[in-house]
Amino acid sequence: MVLNFNNLFGSESKNTKLSDFQDLDHLNGLALSITDAKLYNPSRDDLVLFYFRNGANYASVYTKSTIVSENIKWNKSIGNKKVMALLVNTRNANAFTGKAGYEGLKKIAEELSNQLNTKQKLDEEKPEKIKAKDIMFGCTGTIGEVFPTEKIKNSISDIVEKIKYNQNKYIWTKAALGIMTTDLVPKLAMEECKIGNTSIKIYGVAKGSGMIYPNMATTLGYVFTDAKISQKVLKKLLSKNIETTFNAISCDGDTSTNDMVSVFATGAANNLIIKNIRDERAKIFEKSFHNVLLNLAKRVAADGEGASKFITISVNKAKDEKDAKKIAFSIANSPLVKTAVAGEDPNWGRVVMGIGKSTEKIDKDKISIKFGDFIVAENGSENPDCDKEKLLEYMKWDSILIEINLNQGSDIFECYTCDFTHDYIDINADYNNST
Repeated sequence: MVLNFNNLFGSESKNTKLSDFQDLDHLNGLALSITDAKLYNPSRDDLVLFYFRNGANYASVYTKSTIVSENIKWNKSIGNKKVMALLVNTRNANAFTGKAGYEGLKKIAEELSNQLNTKQKLDEEKPEKIKAKDIMFGCTGTIGEVFPTEKIKNSISDIVEKIKYNQNKYIWTKAALGIMTTDLVPKLAMEECKIGNTSIKIYGVAKGSGMIYPNMATTLGYVFTDAKISQKVLKKLLSKNIETTFNAISCDGDTSTNDMVSVFATGAANNLIIKNIRDERAKIFEKSFHNVLLNLAKRVAADGEGASKFITISVNKAKDEKDAKKIAFSIANSPLVKTAVAGEDPNWGRVVMGIGKSTEKIDKDKISIKFGDFIVAENGSENPDCDKEKLLEYMKWDSILIEINLNQGSDIFECYTCDFTHDYIDINADYNNST
């Protein structure tokens, strides 16, 4: 496999180096392949195949937009069974493409299933029979353009030929690069845990930079594990943990048509199968699974289009989590707050505005607001003892914490966002011409 890292080491890569990423290596039951289907000009890797040699249990959550892409419709029609492959294309969202977009997926799935069947017969002692509906799709890119069915279909033989049964850090990074659109950096995460005496791997990749807001965002997130775990438990764990991870980020307050986060379990680790979410082993798995989801979600927020700063909004001591979440996102989605942070201005009055516009019932005289370790306001007014010079130095950091204590209860919610810079406008004013 030729490793092309041009879009990793390019001038817009935020000086990212391959050494910055975790050491994802081989995960049993999974094979990867990446190719260039000529969807971009100039060309780059734009088509990624995740192939499960013996199938995988899976669970997915999708966008809550009332307009969804054709691949979301396809995936929802698969039903509760193992899947054999996930094919992800970038550059084209396959949204608002009508019947032709869906039929295009069908043609590609038929071609891919046929070629994977041939590969099964060559490589496996007990070949699986792969059907078109055993294949899932991820699509991301421009909405409303004709789906490039023929380009992708014509690349299937190449991507199947390039399948690698053993992965390493370079191949995982190449896969993460291959699903990017306006992202500046690939997003990867990993955790390992022990279930009984069995070591379990949980690896993940994601993409997302703009159109980021729950219920989810222009986000593709894919998590892979070799754990043997039932589909029922996977669905419950994903549904539960998505709320404090991918549904806790916002870059610009816009929700896309294509969002999906999926988890796939190959079962190749051969642990005693986890069938009940209350099983202690499920709790061990969940902790590491949550860490991977949160790691990926934070990477998406930090790589927001044009972003220079990663922002954590923490709302504490609320009456309930619902109130805390509404207030947190009211602040996180405020262009005034985001531009103030971009300008390194600790304008806590805009945070007060964000709290108020949430319409939640609060007692303003109980509120305290902190930027990092600096209390800027408390008991309904400015804190005169705040060291403003040191506060201004803090605002130069590339990671900013804004903490609000409502002092009305014990519940908390934390969300993650980024600032708005001039680059955000430049990227989105000319999006179609730059992709």
